[in-house]
Amino acid sequence: MAQAQPVQPVVDVVTNATDHGPCHVAQSKNASEEAEKLQKKYEEERNKRLRSDGLSQYLNLSSTENPKIRRYLDDPWDDGSISSIPLQDGAHTKILIVGAGFGGLMFAVELIRAGIPHGDILMVDQAAGFGGAWYWNRYAGLMCDVDSTVYMPLLEETGYRAKHKYAYGEELREHAERIATKYKLRDRAMFRSEVHSSQWDDTTKMWKLKLTQRSPNSNDISAAVSADFVIFVPGLFTRPKVPNLSGLETYSGKSFLTSRWDYEVTGGNQENPSLENLRDKRVGIIGTGATALQAVPHLAKWSKHLYVFQRTPSSVDVRRQKTITDAEWANVTKSGPGWQAVRSRNFTSFTARVEPLPEIDMISDGWTDFPSYHVLTGGGKPVTSEMVAAHIADSHRLDLPRMERIRARVDQEVKDPAVAEKLKPWYAGWCKRPGFHDDYLSTFNKPNVELIDTAGRGVDAITTTGVQANGQVYDVDVLIFSTGFESGFHLDPGSRCGIEVIGREGRRMADRWEKEGTATLHGIMSRGFPNLFFTGTPQSGVSPNYTPSLEIFSRHTAYIISEVEKKRAVLPELRVAAEPHADAEKAWVMGVLAGAYSLAPLGHCTPSYFNAESDVTKLPMEEQVKGAVTAAWPGGINDYLDILQAWREAGDLSGLSITLTSK
Repeated sequence: MAQAQPVQPVVDVVTNATDHGPCHVAQSKNASEEAEKLQKKYEEERNKRLRSDGLSQYLNLSSTENPKIRRYLDDPWDDGSISSIPLQDGAHTKILIVGAGFGGLMFAVELIRAGIPHGDILMVDQAAGFGGAWYWNRYAGLMCDVDSTVYMPLLEETGYRAKHKYAYGEELREHAERIATKYKLRDRAMFRSEVHSSQWDDTTKMWKLKLTQRSPNSNDISAAVSADFVIFVPGLFTRPKVPNLSGLETYSGKSFLTSRWDYEVTGGNQENPSLENLRDKRVGIIGTGATALQAVPHLAKWSKHLYVFQRTPSSVDVRRQKTITDAEWANVTKSGPGWQAVRSRNFTSFTARVEPLPEIDMISDGWTDFPSYHVLTGGGKPVTSEMVAAHIADSHRLDLPRMERIRARVDQEVKDPAVAEKLKPWYAGWCKRPGFHDDYLSTFNKPNVELIDTAGRGVDAITTTGVQANGQVYDVDVLIFSTGFESGFHLDPGSRCGIEVIGREGRRMADRWEKEGTATLHGIMSRGFPNLFFTGTPQSGVSPNYTPSLEIFSRHTAYIISEVEKKRAVLPELRVAAEPHADAEKAWVMGVLAGAYSLAPLGHCTPSYFNAESDVTKLPMEEQVKGAVTAAWPGGINDYLDILQAWREAGDLSGLSITLTSK
């Protein structure tokens, strides 16, 4: 995280204008006053939401010993019918991939393309099938908020045509299965399995991993396996969290997470979300983030009464969901082979505010019409310490028209002025994941829907009969937690997966990153942890669409592994260890830090997973500066892609230390 900077009012820039006419002076004064008033409102709303407990306000569901709470992680989709590679003690694989969602599949595909036999690849996942986030999340109304033609990977390679501008969850899960089938990866997956630890053995030049595989019909199996290379691809939103609320385990009604939707309780299924069992039920949903925007309209349609408990309102722009027609698909693919990469780069050019912008916006949606989002993604003009105040002001000025339009849309959609006021987002657009939906706001006009706004405090407690908020208990028959996921943006790669990683000389990765800060080469490797590759946002190229990042990570990793394997091809009995040189790692980190000032507008954001619930702003200044190394690549994802591609084309594996030893 960049060093926290006070948010400067736009007056810093406005009053430096060169037109000194009397009319301009009056306009500047009014604009300055309005800007200061807005910043004060943002600050007031932020302060309401600051909490001393930060991230500790949430329970770690994986580590809790309370079975009444841990059961929220149970897999409701595993009927035992999906086959899996059995876990065997002492087994060995050349490449072990942790994750079988789109990311894990993309890594496997790129490895196969690079010449690695598919039999040398093992994918491990806690789920009982492919899909990652799209395996777990099957709630009513689920769809992706990024255009399907750039989000769904390998469309050209699979020959699949997306059905809607924004793909629904069922279609996305089916696409994961489609990829697995095409590349013969179904028999290379070890499902229902969790990696607990991964320790480097410098003698054998292998990773020794401890796993547990659960069985739907018998006892769990624990065993140790080894791998030459390990790749962490956990996804961004697969570890759900719930607030650590008093009385959570005492609730006597039915309760579940949106990412473990219980259709036995609600009725219906993902293909046909007719939630008929809720017709006579009082339902409560806690949370109003991106998931709730999609689930609430469906719950409102079927529930007898719906309480929506809100701490911070989402910004809700229009989505304009539609079916893709034949003519539209022909236009999407008219550029011929490589069309998806062209569209993807066009999308990221607009979201990162790359100059000059392409002449045509191929996607043309709420993301590409969001010029201030580059505060998060990078890609804008370089910012020096002298430019910070102007950069903050410029970012807010870019952001203001959009946020004013979104707040005005609330008034247009919601009939009750008091309810509308509570649904307005008072923060800069980059502070929370923006929302897009065509029906969410108007849902609050329904007589059976009640918004319980907590003025930034969150709910107080859970009782045996319902939810306590604002000093009042709201009795509900069904309670749904839409409270998000552990982002892990500020954790080391192992911790993001829930894996203890021990590298060379017995050093824990978590300890190194905590004491020295994030240190990588290209955002995917770290010195002291040979043959280990990982994904994530720190020190890498990011975008609102994670698919391009995964494409870059997987292609780059596959190239490195294939080149390393070529070096020992003449003597296959040799053992190999590849890791970054210290100076190469340091140079990459310095490249990230050089762009730290561009993050200054994040300094006074409302608490969210972007800033670890504002925990980062509580750190001593020197720790905040050290935290800046967790930022994304400041040049943006297109620049990141170009740098890594040039590195591969050079062909010399610059910055990597490759050690070959005899067995």
